[in-house]
Amino acid sequence: MTMPLKLITPLAIVAVLLVGVLAAFVWDGSRADVIGKGVSIGPVDVGGLNRDEARTRLKNRLVEPLSKPLVIHAADQSFPLSAREARIRADVDAMVDEAVRRGREGGVLARTWRAISGSGVGARIVPEVEYARPAVQRLVDRARVSVSRKAQDAKVEFASGNVVVRPARTGRTIDAVKLRADVQKALVSDTGERSVRAPIKRIEPKVSGDKLAARYPIVLTVDRGSFRLSLFKKLKRVRTYPIAVGRAGQETPIGEYKIQNKAVNPAWHVPNSAWAGSLAGQVIPSGAPNNPIKSRWLGIYDGVGVHGTDARGSIGSNASQGCIRMLIEDVEKLYDEVPVGTTVFIH
Repeated sequence: MTMPLKLITPLAIVAVLLVGVLAAFVWDGSRADVIGKGVSIGPVDVGGLNRDEARTRLKNRLVEPLSKPLVIHAADQSFPLSAREARIRADVDAMVDEAVRRGREGGVLARTWRAISGSGVGARIVPEVEYARPAVQRLVDRARVSVSRKAQDAKVEFASGNVVVRPARTGRTIDAVKLRADVQKALVSDTGERSVRAPIKRIEPKVSGDKLAARYPIVLTVDRGSFRLSLFKKLKRVRTYPIAVGRAGQETPIGEYKIQNKAVNPAWHVPNSAWAGSLAGQVIPSGAPNNPIKSRWLGIYDGVGVHGTDARGSIGSNASQGCIRMLIEDVEKLYDEVPVGTTVFIH
């Protein structure tokens, strides 16, 4: 009995399809360890490779670069971190397993169609790389401690009748949080970049040279040894005057003081001291011949001050009872330039 022709064609088609499906299964089963086209692990294309081939390629192109030292560059210094110290570990087998799994997504027919059409999966797998976080922290701390420096405020020093300005210096430190993140990223980077530039933060001083000059608009220095009083404006010497200072036993006190008070043609309140003799405790009026203060007074400390004298020959010597004597014409010029509160440094 002959089968009708109209039944042969559908059966033939079904048979061909069954054979094709069976062939697809057989073919797919033979490629169970082959990674699908279009799969990469980081920058490494592993599509079309079997497991062993993929492992070899990963070791050469991914693991080997990760074994190179990482270096932090900070200011003019370098701080290396070896792969051994960082304990870099790349799980090659796990990455290959994941690549195989991703390459087989979609079932037999989908995989077969990709093979026939030449299309790929288009999967990029993030490399599985581990490292020792304490080693990273130690590296960051080492760089930060070595590179960081404190900001230095400008400051003024008084020495030997001179004003010395120590300039301000900008400090610096490393942004440790950002640097740690950058190092961690570079350690597992699949681009092979093993160099990290440390982010430096500037630390500005609180007191600059300009602020210091504003703090000391006028300064007087007294050099007892050379019998000189100098006037500084904005920390620059503008004038020097000859003076007399205290004699032995009544020395002009050393130290840093302020102008406490000022007076024009002052009366002299004589101290109750043995050296004052019969004048002790008296008030000698302004303009009196026996008033040694003369026309100007700049009080400094405990009865000690700057004043004029008509004993011109005493200038340049230890002659007073502790005060600082100036020529009358000099103290009158100085008086108008020195406000109350002016710093006086006596050396």
